[in-house]
Amino acid sequence: MKRLFCMLLGGSMFFSTVKAQTVAPFRAGDRVVFVGNSITDGGHYHSYIWLYYMTRFPNMRITCFNAGIGGDAIGQIATRFDDDVLAKKPTVLTLSWGMNDSGYFEWSRPDAQATFDKKMVNSYKTYDTIVTKLKQRPQIRTILIGGSPYDETTKFTTKNIWPHKGAALATIIAHQQQSAKDNHWGFVDFFHPMSEINKREQAKDSTFSLTPNDRVHPDNDGHLVMAAIFLKAQGLENKAVADVNINATTKSVDKTVNCKITNVTGSTNALSFDYLANSLPYPLDTIPRGWGNHKKQSDALKVIPFNKEFNQEVLTVKNLKTGSYNLVIDGDKMGAWSAEQFANGVNMAEISQTPQYQQAIQIRELNEERWDIERRLRMYLWMEYDFLKGKNLLYKDNIAAMDSVNKYAPKDLFVNGNKDNYMRARYKSLRDAWQKEMDVLTDQIYAINKPRTHRVQIIAADK
Repeated sequence: MKRLFCMLLGGSMFFSTVKAQTVAPFRAGDRVVFVGNSITDGGHYHSYIWLYYMTRFPNMRITCFNAGIGGDAIGQIATRFDDDVLAKKPTVLTLSWGMNDSGYFEWSRPDAQATFDKKMVNSYKTYDTIVTKLKQRPQIRTILIGGSPYDETTKFTTKNIWPHKGAALATIIAHQQQSAKDNHWGFVDFFHPMSEINKREQAKDSTFSLTPNDRVHPDNDGHLVMAAIFLKAQGLENKAVADVNINATTKSVDKTVNCKITNVTGSTNALSFDYLANSLPYPLDTIPRGWGNHKKQSDALKVIPFNKEFNQEVLTVKNLKTGSYNLVIDGDKMGAWSAEQFANGVNMAEISQTPQYQQAIQIRELNEERWDIERRLRMYLWMEYDFLKGKNLLYKDNIAAMDSVNKYAPKDLFVNGNKDNYMRARYKSLRDAWQKEMDVLTDQIYAINKPRTHRVQIIAADK
């Protein structure tokens, strides 16, 4: 327990030093398109960000889109930029690239640095074509993301060690940061904060990594770290789910933040009131999600103070008589805390059995269903742009396209991995049905995410 406390304290000390950046929060009606490679394509950071908005701002509907494709370098992103990105009519666009541009096996060769430098001349020219398109569309608010790091130092695996790749990626991110400054765009840095977390934690455990499986792809805990960095950049740190302070002696409500308290009754050993918050707590996931992942979203609590900074639903009750008290919501016991603990504040967002947390879990699960369907569409687009386009079969989706997939699947791991999905997704009727499913799920989320009034009781445990 002491070790866990020290880990959490260390995470708090580090994460509080992450520089808050001036990226405006999303607004009602925003269409936010997250553009990137496999870290975006198969990752969760964008869905975690959207889940925060779904629960924290239940009356402010936005739409987020995954526009990542696995394996993409900037050239491939540029190729699909019009049809896959701008076609989604974004009001906000985030762009992350560089992991694939910085190379892999090339770094085992003696001329690796010269090869990289030469390659980046063309990569930066290609990136400039995207910059030009975005500058021609000032109505799109652009945010560049300095992507998650390549972890060269973890002892989690002995594979995928490419010396100097991390430094090469850092130069790309520096270029992106300067580009954001030059164009007056937003910039959110995942690379340096995540690298610092890796360094700090590896000093205690050499096998630690936010990208443990292959040094490249963050696991679910890493994606929550990314989401938290993004939300902090938007100035959303320390925005309470709710904050309540009640005086048990006078039955007066001394403080309310983002909530409403009414019908306060009782005494210093039995207090009741009606509680209506304007937000729901953030429902942290406790099981691994996504292909190849082993970590849980909630594992991120070991390295960043997410609940402290983004998930505070604090109930404070002063002047209770000394003793232990049950917290009862809508007739169900949530647990017991001492009068001193209530006086210091109980964070109800850490109690997963509260009715408001259970309501938020439903939103999380609906959002996961939506994410899973969206992944099918991204896998389809991988096949289109990263395979069929090279065969002059882009969007043909005919027998010739299927024959080509079948021909190359036995000798191409990635084609084979996407084959079954493509067999279905090549039919527009199925893709349209998947989109309708996602629309229904999103509609359901915004229908059930409105907070409800709950009757809260604080009752002496011996009563």
